[in-house]
Amino acid sequence: MDAPEHATALSPRSTPDGAAPVSRQFISLYALSYAGGALLFLGPLLVSLALKVNDLVGLEDAPKNLALVTGVGSVLAMVSNPLFGRLSDRTTARLGMRRPWMLAGLAGGVLGTLTIALAPTIGVVLVGWCLAQVFLNALLAAQTAILPDHVPVAQRGLVSGVLGVCLPAASVAATYLVQAFDRTDLTMFLAPCLVGGLLVAVFTTRLNDRRLDPAHRPAWSLRELLGSFYVNPRANPDFAWAFASRFMMVMAYAFLVTYQAYDLLDHLGTDQRDVPHQIYVATLLQSAVLVVVSPLAGRLSDRLGRRKVLVAAAAGIYAVAMVTIATASSPAGYLAGMAISGLGFGMYMAVDLALVVDVLPPTRSSAKDLGVLNIAGALPFALAPALAPVILGLTHHSYTALYLVAGGCAAAGAVAISPVRGTR
Repeated sequence: MDAPEHATALSPRSTPDGAAPVSRQFISLYALSYAGGALLFLGPLLVSLALKVNDLVGLEDAPKNLALVTGVGSVLAMVSNPLFGRLSDRTTARLGMRRPWMLAGLAGGVLGTLTIALAPTIGVVLVGWCLAQVFLNALLAAQTAILPDHVPVAQRGLVSGVLGVCLPAASVAATYLVQAFDRTDLTMFLAPCLVGGLLVAVFTTRLNDRRLDPAHRPAWSLRELLGSFYVNPRANPDFAWAFASRFMMVMAYAFLVTYQAYDLLDHLGTDQRDVPHQIYVATLLQSAVLVVVSPLAGRLSDRLGRRKVLVAAAAGIYAVAMVTIATASSPAGYLAGMAISGLGFGMYMAVDLALVVDVLPPTRSSAKDLGVLNIAGALPFALAPALAPVILGLTHHSYTALYLVAGGCAAAGAVAISPVRGTR
């Protein structure tokens, strides 16, 4: 049973099926924690990591060095997320199943970020980003598992929609903090860490976490370990199609966020001193649209009992946004594309997570399965940096071509969701 809103316990220990609705207090603190975790990722990813690399090697060599750093980090993220999800599903600690990994992930992620801030070479930046990716994915795996752990089916669209607001909110906060504290590398990286870490810590201390009876913990084996990275697509085709849709959508997003600083510098001719502010303004505009759309789309999917059509429409809108950015000839066109992307991404992230949780395989390993799904969120950040230099090389350094490819990825994400049968 869910605790009353005035109580300190925030959630039931029972499974969500048939459980009382979670409280507004739980949803609020969960959302703030989710935003805090995103802030830890996005502070470096959106602005400061690209600028750090540019400072160390210069604009001409920055794209390939950034590709190396983000690509290797994303490979580690792909391994880390489902692995820590599996470990979380097996954890019998007195602190609970999810809380130990949230705390360890937070500590290691902050350490990795500080390593980047103080790095004198690209090699040290790479080490720091890899460290951050491993531990922040442990945090993410545990955070995501809170949704199927504690939220009843009837509220998943609502909560998923609220969580959909967290990414743009974190994006705005990250870009604001970076531009506000960009006097040194240390302050530029440290400010998002402090704010994000505090939000995660508050929820972690208040969470009435699930505890696993040691007698119910499955035996550990090599097969169990390898199973951390796999869900049988023949046995679970709906999950496989949802994975494919998210992969293509996040691939489009990865092209945008990883290379938007260089698009502004090279394609639109923005002065480097103005790039943090320009990205902040664009992210603020994108997020303002997303914050309005995301909870409305999530609630609408609950009321209609339909997820697929909203997910497909959202991916299609995001494809239009990528084409708008690709063809922009001025900062105004770039801003228009970012606004449209807020509409598409807000709808998608609000409804897709609820759709995925609805079609999870009927097992007791929800964190592992969501960790496998999160490979679809990590793999594009490994592939996009590897593909982007090839695309740019073949098109004479055309960022227009790069973002047209991103638009095609988003369109493919819309198509991939149609074969799902387990939910409307």
